[in-house]
This record gives sequence, C-alpha cells and structure tokens, in this order.
Amino acid sequence: MVNYRYLSTNTVKVVGLICASLCAWYMGYLFAEILPEDSLQTAIGSMQKIGMKPVIKAPPPVRQKCAAWRTCSPSEVVYKIRSGGGKSIQPDICLDDEILLGAGKRNGDRGINIAVVNRETMKLTDSKTFDMYDGDFSGPMVEFINKIPSGSLILVASFDDAAYKLTEPGKKVFEDLGSKEIRNLKFRSQWVFLAGKGVTIPDNAEREKAIHADGNNRYRGWPAEIQIDGCLLK
Repeated sequence: MVNYRYLSTNTVKVVGLICASLCAWYMGYLFAEILPEDSLQTAIGSMQKIGMKPVIKAPPPVRQKCAAWRTCSPSEVVYKIRSGGGKSIQPDICLDDEILLGAGKRNGDRGINIAVVNRETMKLTDSKTFDMYDGDFSGPMVEFINKIPSGSLILVASFDDAAYKLTEPGKKVFEDLGSKEIRNLKFRSQWVFLAGKGVTIPDNAEREKAIHADGNNRYRGWPAEIQIDGCLLK
C-alpha cells in the first residue's frame, strides 16, 4: 500500500529545497548586479581574512646620527671619533651626521688626523693629516694646532701609527689640550681625542681613548679601531 502521507511530506521538502536554491541564486545574482565589482571583491577579500592570524611587524630600526652608540636630544649635537684599524680601515670623524674627515671624504690618512670645528656654528673650519711615520711633520702639526683660533673644537683620530716620529713638543701641545694618553702612545697605538681651545668640554663627555699594538689584537699586531662618541649642547 502506498503511504501517501510519506510521499506528500517528501514532496514538500523537495519543493522547499528547490525554492531555497532558486532564492539563493537570485539573491546572489541581484547583489552581483547592484554592487560594483571592486566593492564585491573587497567584501570577499575581507571575508577571506576573517580567522587569519594578525601579523605583528617590528618597527623599523632607528637610525642613529653618525652611527653613534647613543642618542642626543634636539638641543644637542652628536659627535663620533673613530680611529683607523689594521692596515686599511681609515679613521672617521663625524659631527651632527656630517662626515668631517675620513674615508667618505677621502681626506684621512696615516698619522694624526685633526678636524677643527667652530664651536658657535658647529661647522668645520679646517682639517689636516700629519704623518708620524715617514717624514718630519711633528713640527708643522704643533704650528697648526697653535694657530687654531680660540672657540674651536678639536677632534683627533689616528691611523696606522701616531707615535713613531711624535716629538716632545708634539706631545706637549696635546697634553696642554688635556690629553691623558699622549705620553702613553707607542708604535702603532691607535688614539682618539676630543679637545676644546677656549671651549669647555662637559665633564661627562667621552674625550679620549687609546689602544696599543700587540700580538693579541684583531689584525695580528695592528691595533683594532676604537671609538668615542657623545653629545654636545648646540
């Protein structure tokens, strides 16, 4: 015997499913016609992103002026003095992100490198290199330093050798500027120094550092580069 109640119920379900499918197709067609294509793609893209894990990006590294190891306030300027290293790494003297002397300027060489800066304008006024290995340049260096005008910053970096032909007057002129290491320099010692002529250097400013050549150094008897840096009020 045919169960007409069962057939009727199934027929209603099939008809309902067909109607629901037609409605869904029509609604999709209607939205596709009404909505602009770019809006539809945006909506689909947004739906696809639901459930995705958020990507946390690290902030970009902060670039330090002069590639120094510290950050100065807006009312200060940063300085960095780095000696040469080994046979080929030239010295580098930088002030407020401007290279005053070094490989980038092609004006640093073997010996004692000196950059002179006007303290008021913080601008380079002169720079010289004095070879302390070949030739007699200690005398001209003393004359050069004695002629530096009052109100100047003096930034010094060695390269290769700063002591072989450094005379007593040469040591004395740096000692008078406040150097504590000048008399300790030996053959191929590396040395960096910040001084002021008629200018007061803050007590907390890093002013001087030296390293001496020995067999344990990075470059097999040639000393590695050394650096001082800090902040000065404008």
